[in-house]
Amino acid sequence: MGRVARAAARPAPTVIDVTENVLLEAAGLHKRYGGVHALSGAELTVRAGEVHALVGENGSGKSTLLRILSGQVRPEAGTVTVGGEPAEFRSPAEALRRGIATVTQETTLAPDLSVAENVFLGRRMARRAGVIDWAATRRQAGAALARLGLSIDPSVPVRRLRPDQRQMVEIARALTFDARVLILDEPTSSLTDDEVASLFAAVRGLRDHGVATIFVSHRLKEVYEVADAITVLRDGRTVGGGSAVELDRPRLIRLMVGRELADALPSATTETGDSAALRVRGLSLTGAFDGIDLDLAPGEIVGLAGLLGAGRSELLETLFGLRRPEAGTVEMDGRPVRLRTPRDAIAARIALVPADRKLQGLVLRMSVRENLVMAATSRAGRLAPPRARRELPIVSSAIADMRIRAHSSRAPVGTLSGGNQQKVVLGKWLSVKPRVLMLDEPTRGVDVGAKAEIYRLLFDAAKNGVAVLVSSSENPELLTLCDRVLVLFRGRVAATLTRDDATEARIAHFAGGHA
Repeated sequence: MGRVARAAARPAPTVIDVTENVLLEAAGLHKRYGGVHALSGAELTVRAGEVHALVGENGSGKSTLLRILSGQVRPEAGTVTVGGEPAEFRSPAEALRRGIATVTQETTLAPDLSVAENVFLGRRMARRAGVIDWAATRRQAGAALARLGLSIDPSVPVRRLRPDQRQMVEIARALTFDARVLILDEPTSSLTDDEVASLFAAVRGLRDHGVATIFVSHRLKEVYEVADAITVLRDGRTVGGGSAVELDRPRLIRLMVGRELADALPSATTETGDSAALRVRGLSLTGAFDGIDLDLAPGEIVGLAGLLGAGRSELLETLFGLRRPEAGTVEMDGRPVRLRTPRDAIAARIALVPADRKLQGLVLRMSVRENLVMAATSRAGRLAPPRARRELPIVSSAIADMRIRAHSSRAPVGTLSGGNQQKVVLGKWLSVKPRVLMLDEPTRGVDVGAKAEIYRLLFDAAKNGVAVLVSSSENPELLTLCDRVLVLFRGRVAATLTRDDATEARIAHFAGGHA
């Protein structure tokens, strides 16, 4: 009910006067990396007191455009003006001096320092030579936080803050530089719904004080919740945009992907096997979940829903051998298995696509090829040389089936877009033909086009007899994918909903602990 009330109470988007108050303008920006055109004439116009969403598929050029605006890279052609005056940023420090500050999804805070120390990191407020005026530091940090509606003690260590509060500290630090343009790059990717609401309230407060915000997110629901205007990039070009009030969701998706998204989504119907590929009884892990019963049939896609801390991720990690349960049994195809390590899980043909692909799913400095064959060659001797003849079919097939966009299979996987990185993680596991495929937040940080591709891959896997278990905080995703949804509340199964019974409202109802 709380979420519904917040959505209903959202202030009406600001009506944009397209002739006045232009604060930042980028025109005709071009940038190449080798033979790849990252930007080919991109344009962006942002006005004072506006929340401006920048959207597009992975690889559309958003990151390159933001790097230019924040002084991290220089364009080969095109112009940037701030307040009507030409601007050429040779470094992020120059962009800051012109009032452009950036906050990314990966915070750059020092967790063991206080909030006040992080707000003024690198800038001393000296009372006299060599002596810092800590009282003034805390006072001014508190004032910056107050502008965001945040009342926390500036003396507390950052590590004690929630993720959304850490984002606020980053924004407060930007405000102390008198930022006129705030770039928020995927700021909500690791936040709960309540934390997102808190962040958006702060963004609206800045808008009311004339600060412009460039908001980047793959979550279109959030774009429409907070943005006044939208600009769409595709293949390095600005292909459209306008007022968020006038640009409806179907048209926005067409601009982003160049086609109707419905055309890219396959049918969700699957044929399930009669026996259980995975059977879990009474699985318990202190502090995470208790008494979990779960049956997963071949060809079935089952979802795990629940609020942050409900035990979804911990359950998947336990089934993959990363955690040791205190009680319960697990069977694969009717035979008991002991999953004490990931090696045990892999031997039982259980695969896990983790929530954090960069830290847990990939080795970013290794090539696309090396990441794709990592699971398939896991049983080879440690000193055994790679066998190109055996690896080449796996790599070629995975790149084709996954539709992975990469300059070369030898390119570092870290150079790929988020959606293509996720496809590599998925391809790595599908190449070993798992019986059970588990995924934690499978489309986090990917665009709508890549999301449709990942859905296609999961449906194809299910049609080929793979049992799929999906944990997601996005209820519409579960409704699209799943034959059944298990809703967890405080580590217990609160409800099991069939495809016909499941709705966003019912999932939210049981996830909140209601009977």
